[in-house]
Amino acid sequence: MAARGGGDMRRVGGSVGRERGGAAAGTALPPPGWSDLRGCRGPLSFSSGERSFASRDDVPPRGLVARRPEAQWEAASRAAAVGGRAPASARALRGPCELASALLGQKANGLPLDKSSRSKKQKQHQRIRKEKPQQHNFTHRLLAAALKSHSGNISCMDFSSNGKYLATCADDRTVRIWSTKDFLQREHRSMRANVELDHATLVRFSPDCRAFIVWLANGDTLRVFKMTKREDGGYTFTATPEDFPKKHKAPIINIAIADTGKFIMTASSDTTILIWNLKGQVLSTINTNQMNNIHAAISPCSRFVASCGFTPDVKVWEVCFGKKGDFQEVVRAFELKGHSAAVLFFAFSNDSRRMASVSKDGTWKLWDTDVEYKKQQDPYLLRTGRFEEASTMPCRLALSPDAQVLALASGSSIHLYNTRRGEEEEHFEQVHGECVAGLSFDVTGRLLASCGDRAVRLFHNTPGHRAVVEEMQGLLKRASNESTRQRLQQQLSQAQEALKSLGVLKK
Repeated sequence: MAARGGGDMRRVGGSVGRERGGAAAGTALPPPGWSDLRGCRGPLSFSSGERSFASRDDVPPRGLVARRPEAQWEAASRAAAVGGRAPASARALRGPCELASALLGQKANGLPLDKSSRSKKQKQHQRIRKEKPQQHNFTHRLLAAALKSHSGNISCMDFSSNGKYLATCADDRTVRIWSTKDFLQREHRSMRANVELDHATLVRFSPDCRAFIVWLANGDTLRVFKMTKREDGGYTFTATPEDFPKKHKAPIINIAIADTGKFIMTASSDTTILIWNLKGQVLSTINTNQMNNIHAAISPCSRFVASCGFTPDVKVWEVCFGKKGDFQEVVRAFELKGHSAAVLFFAFSNDSRRMASVSKDGTWKLWDTDVEYKKQQDPYLLRTGRFEEASTMPCRLALSPDAQVLALASGSSIHLYNTRRGEEEEHFEQVHGECVAGLSFDVTGRLLASCGDRAVRLFHNTPGHRAVVEEMQGLLKRASNESTRQRLQQQLSQAQEALKSLGVLKK
């Protein structure tokens, strides 16, 4: 007959002890604190010399001493340790004692197991739990893909200028290069470059897509990796023998390479921006005079370097080179003035003729920067929109290549705005398990990428397709010749087909 709690009937002191419900009397408790064995709790047992009894009423007969199962378990262990004979009451606990001993890492005879092997297994389990935290799950109808190969949180990403690759870096000491042509496929291939004895916090492609640079978290300097194509189509990544010299005295907030390949920019959180040549020599030092820098970037045309910080403006400088490609000077170009509080982030359009900014005053602004600043012409303000989240938390911003769509991220949420009307068209909540660390459109403007945990998530840019539809419909009405109308109609049909495939085409 099976006893309650997994025990069985045992002969104790020449008699069979029973409990109500068929459980065996004298079933022992494991040592205190082992909650896994609480189901084996039994009544008190009593012993006198070598005899042992069990009482259903938990009242010891006269002249007998009550002994808890914990004490019986201890008596069995002591007796086994000295090689003696355990009392009958303890011998009756042999089954439960073996179970408890196994949990404690001991054999039934009291001999300890190898503690070193047990500690190694525990450390391995702890290491596995640390390396594989639970992955944040996110689903949305506009989610195109999720790139998941990093084992650490991704801190930065960058699209190559030819649109073929996406580089990501994480605190797992690796940089991964993804093929953009696989983004809409089921499997996403990536190539791994190891960052020895350190990890990268920022990564940027070179203009020719044959190298990339990273900022080292512990080394506080730049490292260059060259990409060499193999016969099998893959790449070999080789770090240059020497890193850039250490020049900054405050944490780095951003790095960039000019699309002309003539200079590299590094910006720190104090007021310093350094302009380097490709050999690691400092060409110029810029003092932004903004109390502190929050963001800095190079324009896609490679003429300008801009920064924002504590002051309510964005400052822009021109990096001047001679006709022979020799560096000359850095001069002040223009400023974006109009915000009433600190500017948190800004971005350029692909042709550098538009800029967007977001401020702690709770607004975002779109600017026309195609001006003759040498004739003291200031940028024009085109649009102002509300973004209240910017007044309470840090924000990131991305502007689509054609400047038709503005993406704003705060915390783990992303908002997409139509810059023509200033209206919010899409909103994604809890995209990542951490705050959004990177936000960028691909070179085509069809996809928006974001990173913040161990994954890069790619979204279909539906506001961009809608903006193309609106623009083409307006141009068709004013088209004067047939060839122009055919070209515009083709672009209109492509945008409508894209919206239809995503199920968001408005009839």
